[in-house]
Amino acid sequence: MLIGIDLGGTNIAAGIVDLYGEIKHLKSIPTNSERGYEAIVRDIVKLVFELCDEYGIDKSEIKSIGIGIPGIADKKGNVISCVNLNWNDVPLKIDLEEYFKIPVFVDNDATVAALAEFECGVMKGAESGVLLTLGTGIGGGIVLNGEVYSGFNGVGSEIGHMVIGENFYDCNCGKNGCFETFASSTAIIKYSKKLLEETNEASLLKDEIKGDFTKLNAKLIFDFAQKGDKLALNAVTRLIKYLGIGIGNIITIMDPEIIAIGGGISNAGEYLLNLVREEVEKNKNFKNMPIGRIELAKLRNNAGIIGAAMIGKHGIR
Repeated sequence: MLIGIDLGGTNIAAGIVDLYGEIKHLKSIPTNSERGYEAIVRDIVKLVFELCDEYGIDKSEIKSIGIGIPGIADKKGNVISCVNLNWNDVPLKIDLEEYFKIPVFVDNDATVAALAEFECGVMKGAESGVLLTLGTGIGGGIVLNGEVYSGFNGVGSEIGHMVIGENFYDCNCGKNGCFETFASSTAIIKYSKKLLEETNEASLLKDEIKGDFTKLNAKLIFDFAQKGDKLALNAVTRLIKYLGIGIGNIITIMDPEIIAIGGGISNAGEYLLNLVREEVEKNKNFKNMPIGRIELAKLRNNAGIIGAAMIGKHGIR
């Protein structure tokens, strides 16, 4: 058996997972990130022990532990940066291995989600794949020849921070024009707010929120776009344009067999998928050549736990 841990800013979710990616038992607790690194490490240890006790297995049956973090980890399992938890340069792998005495593996949450999709999701059976998680930002995970690819230093696949244009606001990383400032839920909300502030045209979306911008979210914008609201359609069209540019860049560099789209925006389903496929096909470099499939991710909220466990599986095999 394997343990997979999805370490988020709000919750720590953990699961006992078999070698085929099936979750056997789940448990989660609040992160309470303000308490600091040492307290969270103690909570992870306690959570794993409780998970094993509840499922009725001995700790010796656990072969490895994998952890997906909302940040960057190097190949030694040190967390270089994790903004949501306010961690910088902490030896997470070493500290946890001291408790558990079994191998521990740490990687970015989008990277582990990509491995989950590759092992038992939409990328299963493919030679290569890329997962884009379109949420507050854009996470990226790359799998090549059955293994995750994170670059020479272990900090690659930061797809959300490739620069694809000039934007009206800066990214949280300090640069202007990052992919995630054009094609994330944050991006479409900010652009819709900009349109609402600058136009006096009639809009169903405008009538819906009645000047309360806190009501704006990606689902609402996509819903009104499908109803034909001009302002919402404008915002969705812009997102699709830049999502197409980003995916086109990935295809130019990698030519993956599958590009999977996950995260909150993927809840727009076939509507989103059809628009993206059309945009990418229209602008591909080699008009007479096929491109990889663009699909919706399958595993949703379980991808982090399954993928973290699979990181451990790959690490010990």
